[in-house]
Amino acid sequence: MGWKTRHGGAGGGGFARAVVRAGLCLLGGCLFLFAAGYVWFALSLARVEPRLTVKAEGVVVFTGGSDRVLEAAGLFAQGQGKRMLITGVNRATRSLEIARLLPLPRDLFNCCVDLGYQALDTIGNARETREWAQAHNISRSLIVVTSNYHMPRALAELSAELPDVTFYPFPVVSEHVNVSDWATDLNVIRLVGVEYLKYLGALMRIALRQNESDLDLAPLRASDTASQ
Repeated sequence: MGWKTRHGGAGGGGFARAVVRAGLCLLGGCLFLFAAGYVWFALSLARVEPRLTVKAEGVVVFTGGSDRVLEAAGLFAQGQGKRMLITGVNRATRSLEIARLLPLPRDLFNCCVDLGYQALDTIGNARETREWAQAHNISRSLIVVTSNYHMPRALAELSAELPDVTFYPFPVVSEHVNVSDWATDLNVIRLVGVEYLKYLGALMRIALRQNESDLDLAPLRASDTASQ
């Protein structure tokens, strides 16, 4: 009896160590994938602003810095969109204040620049863009203006809301954030790292929502097939 107890205890300890080793290997693998994904994300961010010559149905800019809005206004002034949306405008900001800042003729601003006051985050920006696009019969193409580090998440959210629209990104490169320092500057590491986490979270949420939609539609598809 005593031998069995000692033998069972030894076997249980070996199993526990194997579980711990497997857990550590799994954790190490996850950390490696996360780090590799961070490197890929950081390297994918634009270092210079593109020379965008395409003409789209509209221009949408996500607020978060005056340089974003100014770049978007420049594209719009060149005729690269028929309407322009500034989404996520602070509710305390009046349209006259924005009109004074933008290099646009006042009549062009009054007729064709729309201000979105409802969005509080990137998800809200995308939904506000969808509502605006539907209201103005924009269904084919949009130029998207936001910061370079924010562009991947903005495009993911927009693609989920407007899957049939072609997006032309214009990533704004700020003089205050050099994404090339993603491995050496702690502030940049923190900024890019947080944005990478938010991007992963957005992808997961969008994928889950898509799966839920597919499950909701499955009974309808089955009934359509049966009726045929």
